[in-house]
Amino acid sequence: MAIKPGLQLKLGQHLALTPQLQQSIRLLQLSSLELSQEIEQALSDNPLLECDDPPVGAAMRIASDGAILGDSGPAPAPGGSEPEPGEGESDAAASVSALDWGVARGDREEDDDGPGAWAAVPTSLCEHLKSQLATTSASPRDRALVQMLIESLDEQGYLAASLDELLALCPAEAGVELEDLTTALKLLQSFDPAGVGARSAAECLTIQLDTLATQTPPPYPAAVIDHARRIVSDHLHLLAARDFQKLARTLELTEAQVQEAHAVIRRLNPHPGVGFAASVVDYIVPDILVGKSRNRWVAQVNPEVMPRLRLNHAYAAAVKEERSKDGFSQWSSRLQEARWLIRNIQQRFETLQRVAQAIVDRQHGFFTHGAIAMRPLVLREIAETLELHESTISRVTTNKYMSTAFGVFELKYFFGSHVATDTGGAASSTAIRALIKQLIGDEDPKDPLSDSRIAELLGEQGIVVARRTVAKYRDALKIPAVALRKSP
Repeated sequence: MAIKPGLQLKLGQHLALTPQLQQSIRLLQLSSLELSQEIEQALSDNPLLECDDPPVGAAMRIASDGAILGDSGPAPAPGGSEPEPGEGESDAAASVSALDWGVARGDREEDDDGPGAWAAVPTSLCEHLKSQLATTSASPRDRALVQMLIESLDEQGYLAASLDELLALCPAEAGVELEDLTTALKLLQSFDPAGVGARSAAECLTIQLDTLATQTPPPYPAAVIDHARRIVSDHLHLLAARDFQKLARTLELTEAQVQEAHAVIRRLNPHPGVGFAASVVDYIVPDILVGKSRNRWVAQVNPEVMPRLRLNHAYAAAVKEERSKDGFSQWSSRLQEARWLIRNIQQRFETLQRVAQAIVDRQHGFFTHGAIAMRPLVLREIAETLELHESTISRVTTNKYMSTAFGVFELKYFFGSHVATDTGGAASSTAIRALIKQLIGDEDPKDPLSDSRIAELLGEQGIVVARRTVAKYRDALKIPAVALRKSP
């Protein structure tokens, strides 16, 4: 039986995302830095766009009062030309007046403090050590070997590679031997800070103890330093476990002598490289500034993360005048793309401000009292309040940061799970972690609180938390267990 071809007509519905909507969704989830890169690319591709100030980049100064200032209106087109009928609304929405929220350079004080003032990059560990190397009388060959060792240090000041591995990297014609690297390492380990260039924690602490022993007069008795040296060189694991009785038996010392040595070791620095600048320094510029206005916490968009985009009126006017000529469709498309971009960026910041204000309204206790007053919050609650989809709230709160009196936090920080209370209510997991940190901070070092005792104390405050939950939160706070917190 032959099958005859035929035509059928069916009705159906499907959701189609226009290019403008796709761009709006994509811009919404970008961070400030990614948005800056997007705008820079658009400015280079579309001559109909212009920007008064560079986007987040060079200046990135945070307004001290958090106020959002605007201009009086859009700049007139060259020659004072009026918009054509039917285009006034479109051009008004696309002009920079809709986004001219940033503080103009003329409105800023010249002596304003910004990241350039408070974020001066300190000297890195590598530069600090190379400056000391330059003052030595070592030969050029030895300096080259020490410099190679310096560049092999990690951020904590430890030698990341073994001498054998570094020897393999040396060219054969240089004739470098293992003894040469050992000599260079000893020179490096004599530099400040003491302990730099060590290959293990035991070696790092031993170097620092040797440095103490050479001081005149020594800050501690020679016998105490010797006992400390024996502990860190061979029995550091027992010291970490605070097993002072076993240490005393192993070293044939009294517990009092072990305690004295332990007091000296506690004053040493197991991470000599900490405190120096890393090779790459990253700074977070908050998207939202929170301040108090008339006894109410108010969230405002940081003016420095908002680009001052506008249409290039000279080009826009030329496009309108050349409608009848060939090639107009291409420029008309560019004009429409510029309008879309400005509208979508405006919508991005408006949505960001609405979401941030909704978060501030629900977490007003946090902004007044800190993390201990954080309340449970989920995306759905903000979405229902603003009549937006949860996915939109998720995009807005990703890689966006808020500046508060207690520090800079990602917007997602204000959302957290809840723990039941004995009154039938709920407490935020963030607030419980803050309570745990506060309880441990106020404990007696000689009689620290166990996880079970902390759970009992939280229960007395009406918060029902199991011991294993307390242990989980304590680990998340990077607080050691009760045995490691106990002081002799």
